[in-house]
Amino acid sequence: MARGLYVHVPFCAAICNYCNFNRGVLDEALKRLYVDALVAEIRHCPEAGAPIDTIFFGGGTPSLLTSEELSRILRACRDTFPVAADAEITLEANPETVSEGGLAAYRSAGVNRLSYGVQSFRDVELRRLGRLHSAETARRAVRLARGAGFDNVSLDLMLWLPGQRLPEWLESVDALVALAPEHASIYLLEIYPNAPLRDEMARGGWSVAPDEVAAEMYLQGLSRLEAAGYEQYEISNVARPGRRARHNLLYWQSGHWLGLGCGAHSTWDGVRWRNLSSTAEYVERMTAGRRVRVEARTLSAEERLEEVLFMGLRLTEGIDLQAVAARYGVDVFARHEDQLSRFVELGVLVHEPGRRLALTREGMLVANEIMMVFIGGTVR
Repeated sequence: MARGLYVHVPFCAAICNYCNFNRGVLDEALKRLYVDALVAEIRHCPEAGAPIDTIFFGGGTPSLLTSEELSRILRACRDTFPVAADAEITLEANPETVSEGGLAAYRSAGVNRLSYGVQSFRDVELRRLGRLHSAETARRAVRLARGAGFDNVSLDLMLWLPGQRLPEWLESVDALVALAPEHASIYLLEIYPNAPLRDEMARGGWSVAPDEVAAEMYLQGLSRLEAAGYEQYEISNVARPGRRARHNLLYWQSGHWLGLGCGAHSTWDGVRWRNLSSTAEYVERMTAGRRVRVEARTLSAEERLEEVLFMGLRLTEGIDLQAVAARYGVDVFARHEDQLSRFVELGVLVHEPGRRLALTREGMLVANEIMMVFIGGTVR
């Protein structure tokens, strides 16, 4: 089973008005202390010595790290864990934060995959989201990545933005295709109750498209990406052949990962925990040699099964029914047949008896409703 490291970098140059992640505005002095604390956490991991296949720097805005800071963190990872020679090492980046020299330095340090948070190729939409970059800045960031030697680039786009309708969404999809990244993620914007964007939408008179238009945006966007040579492999993700996000597959295929840094979550050998969220408290505790892990618990057999089913259904390949039966002794379809049959009849779920259970593309629009069928059974 593949194993990975997730490294959280909680600093941003500005806070986007829709964001609900664990982050704060950049403080250079605190960042330096945080990197020291992060290196200490890595070097003192009880899981030291376990082989690692992927490392993912997420945030926040990890591209606010200097190349020297990133090199220190990666060196600590390699000193503590046997990192595979072909490990996928991803850095999330905002387009306005990168330079060709900085990207070349990241590449020399060992980063071999970039994930840009583009969100839109329309400046009016970027401004509404509080993003600091423009569409041209995003295009330039991809050119700089190529110039620095990166041959594995992923771009994120958001759909269902305030004021966005189908033509505007497809404009961004076409702009992404023109840049030919190896991977792309398309996400539905979630507007949280306490997000400043909610108030800004009210003041500006902006609205999101009706649900049926949002569904068409999703379906037509994926069709255009597919026509351009991308393969959908997960509800929100497409890739060129051989370029699937190996680290994210750990989550969807019930792998093992260690979350490092403030607020990071871990699932490792059947145990789940998180690190405390406060950046300052994380630094203080690590500096004092105290524990930062909280809420550790062992997952029950039922919880592990539910997660295999819930996450596995996100993948286009779906759930391997034979593998689940062998591992958990459960005939998944027989167990839930009364509820699942109607989804099969509606054409949103494919059942290949004894082999596979998978969503159709239309089924991905109602994925949460279907997935909830798997919650609440009993496995010993």
